[in-house]
Amino acid sequence: MISTLQPDKMGSYASEDVTFLLRDIGNVFLEMDNEKREQLIQTGTHYSEMLPMEYQPSQTYMNLFYKTLDASAERIAIAVGLVAERIIKNRGLENLILVSLARAGTPIGILTKRYISMHYKVNVPHYSISILRGRGFDETAIRYILMKHPQGCLQFIDGWTGKGAITKELIQSCQKFNGQHQTQLSADLAVLADPGHCATIYGTREDFLVPSACLNSTVSGLVSRTVLNLQFMDEHDFHGAKYYKELEAIDVSNLYIERIVSCFERVQSEVIRQLQEQASSQVTWAGMKFVQKIQLDFDIDNIQFIKPGVGETTRVLLRRIPWKILINPQYMDELDHILLLAHEKNVLTEEYSNMSYACCGLIKEL
Repeated sequence: MISTLQPDKMGSYASEDVTFLLRDIGNVFLEMDNEKREQLIQTGTHYSEMLPMEYQPSQTYMNLFYKTLDASAERIAIAVGLVAERIIKNRGLENLILVSLARAGTPIGILTKRYISMHYKVNVPHYSISILRGRGFDETAIRYILMKHPQGCLQFIDGWTGKGAITKELIQSCQKFNGQHQTQLSADLAVLADPGHCATIYGTREDFLVPSACLNSTVSGLVSRTVLNLQFMDEHDFHGAKYYKELEAIDVSNLYIERIVSCFERVQSEVIRQLQEQASSQVTWAGMKFVQKIQLDFDIDNIQFIKPGVGETTRVLLRRIPWKILINPQYMDELDHILLLAHEKNVLTEEYSNMSYACCGLIKEL
């Protein structure tokens, strides 16, 4: 029976902060350099069947991370407060279950849980599960949650939106799962930053740097990105991930959480003020219109080679082969880490203001 499956204990977060519903695949070597990985992805291998090499940040880059964290901690705390309050308004607290999408969603899920605990004195369960573009969410993980919490009202959480590919994936996954299991899963995604205008619950629609986008596993509980490779995994098991214990010395996952949590009291009046200003939660997919414009302007065949927004651009620089980075001049002051990474990796940057995003990463066609 599927129901007897238990996830592996993994990650450097406290167990009361999050339960990862993942299988530890630390015994399999799947890491490849970006060049090899890019060639495989562009010739049809699914990105979730292999892993990028974990980026080892330079001291300059880490200093930039700390500086960014200090500069944006209150802004993030406000966004977390808004996300939490909007979730409660939509879902109530009684059977609320937070389900973050590993791995960018995990720190945001923890922060949301901590905020609710601090302000409402309710300890909301929080799980982190895998979702993969083109393959949907981990149904084994969803069944596990529903078995533990039969009355549970699941709220999916991610870090930010780009074009909205994961949003669409979540909608399709929920529709498919509901059809097969007579459930009522809601695909309303909650994110900290929604520059793609495709999430109904968000902290801000500005494309600002969520500092946890700056790093990989060392700000996400030392967990790799998620893997589904049926050559050595069972399709009815949890999706897999690695726990990089060897990176403990440079892990800032919990430091990041505590730094933001320490701002919660201070920003509370601002959270309440912004809640009263009725922000539109309309989903317009406006980001996609800018992406289509970029596709035309730069004559790009495959729309998947366009990764808009600060979070996605960072990922392109850390684990893909970039062609060039488009920089929106009005956000120039907030893009130090993008400019540093581009400089370190010798990637061309170009000013381009015809987008709602602060920047956009373009992947090189090999």
